[in-house]
Amino acid sequence: MVEPRVRMLVVFYSRTGSVEALAVAAGEAAREAGAEVRLRRTREVASAEDMSKVEGWREEADRQNALYPEPTHEDAEWADAILFGTPSYFGAPATELKNFLDRLGPQWKRGTLSGKVGGAFAAASWPHGGSEVVTLALYAPMAHLGMVILPTGYTDEAMLEAGSPYGASTIVGGRKGMPRQEDLDAARHQGRHTVAITRALVIADEMPSRTKAKSP
Repeated sequence: MVEPRVRMLVVFYSRTGSVEALAVAAGEAAREAGAEVRLRRTREVASAEDMSKVEGWREEADRQNALYPEPTHEDAEWADAILFGTPSYFGAPATELKNFLDRLGPQWKRGTLSGKVGGAFAAASWPHGGSEVVTLALYAPMAHLGMVILPTGYTDEAMLEAGSPYGASTIVGGRKGMPRQEDLDAARHQGRHTVAITRALVIADEMPSRTKAKSP
């Protein structure tokens, strides 16, 4: 029996590249585990004038936007699993990521994301900067969408060295936005773990989006 290929969407917002690094690590590990992966970066909602007031924001946004397409409703419906990544801004998710979630109303109404596996990861500038709070905050919209929320727990030694039981994370203050190797290992584990659980649900025919697609 040929195992089905899991479809994973990693949708994130990253201003300085720290969340991007976690997203890339999770995506690479998911691909190595046999998944088809789409990496998508949400777009800025701030004006060009506001962006120009923060050194490097515009340039970094241009660089990332050239690498990663903007997420779409089709991406969300295509995926079997979705990982959401965000920096912590005053203990809350980035507006750019929240904007994407807020526009999933049609998918909520039709139930097209129900049963898909969901997880989250985050970055903060300093210890106690809100990375765990932000990860948990992303559980709420996933619940409303009917997703199967999958925390990382302590399912790998990597989670004893970095991240949290809620999802991978990094604290980048003093490292100029670069996650530690331990943080990237936690993100990789999250990618692999999500693929493994999602594949089991697909094999068990418990992935509603695929079940509906097979219906006459």
